[in-house]
Amino acid sequence: MTTFVLIPGAWHGAWTFEPVAEQLRRHGHQAHPLTLTGVGERRHLLTASVNLDTHIADVANFLMDQQITDAVLVGHSYGGMVITGAADRVPERVAGLVYVDALVPEDGDSCWSLVTEQERAWYLRGVGATGYASAPLPFFDPRATAHPLASLLQSIRLDGGLDRYRSRDYVYATGWSGESPFAPVYQRLSGDPAWRTHALASGHNVMRDAPDELLKVLLGAAQDG
Repeated sequence: MTTFVLIPGAWHGAWTFEPVAEQLRRHGHQAHPLTLTGVGERRHLLTASVNLDTHIADVANFLMDQQITDAVLVGHSYGGMVITGAADRVPERVAGLVYVDALVPEDGDSCWSLVTEQERAWYLRGVGATGYASAPLPFFDPRATAHPLASLLQSIRLDGGLDRYRSRDYVYATGWSGESPFAPVYQRLSGDPAWRTHALASGHNVMRDAPDELLKVLLGAAQDG
C-alpha cells in the first residue's frame, strides 16, 4: 500500500483530484487530495500573507500530523512547486514524486519565472479587486476560486535535490491549443534516466481528460514506492 497526497494547481481545490483518488483507494492505496490555504473550501483564509511557503507548510504539516513516511506526492501545474518544497522540508516522509503537467523548480525559481507571458497575464487577471488575489479564468470549472498571487510570485527555497526520492515521474499533456509552458521541462527530463516521462494525449486538466492513463502512471509510482 502506498499513501498518495495529491495537490491541485492554482485556483483549484481537492475536488479536481477526487475521482482519481477514489480509483487509487479501490486499488488498495490511501489517497488524500488536499485543498491549499486560501483556495476552494478554504477560500475564507485568503489574505495578502498567503504565499508559496504557506502552501508548502500545508503539505509538510499534513505529512507530519498524519505520521506518513511513504508518501508519493502528486502535483498538478502550480502544485509542482508545492510538492517540491514540501518534499524538501520533510524528505524522510517522501518516497516518490509525480508531476502532472507541472512545474519542476530549482532553488530560486518561481512560477512567474518559469512560465510564459500568457500564464503571467493569467496570474494578474482580476488582481485589482483586492491587490493580492488572482481571479479564476472564465473557462475553468465553476468551483474554481481566486488564488493568492504571492504564491505565484515567491521564489522557492530548496536545500537539496530531487535525487533523494526513489521514484520521479513526469506527465506531459500534449493537447495544449498553443505553446505549453511545460514543454521545456518535459524535454529536459525525457533525456534524464533518473526520470520516467509520460506524454499523454490530454489537455492541461489531465485528471479530467485522461484519468485512466494518469491512474496507470500513479499505480506504477506505487510499485516503486
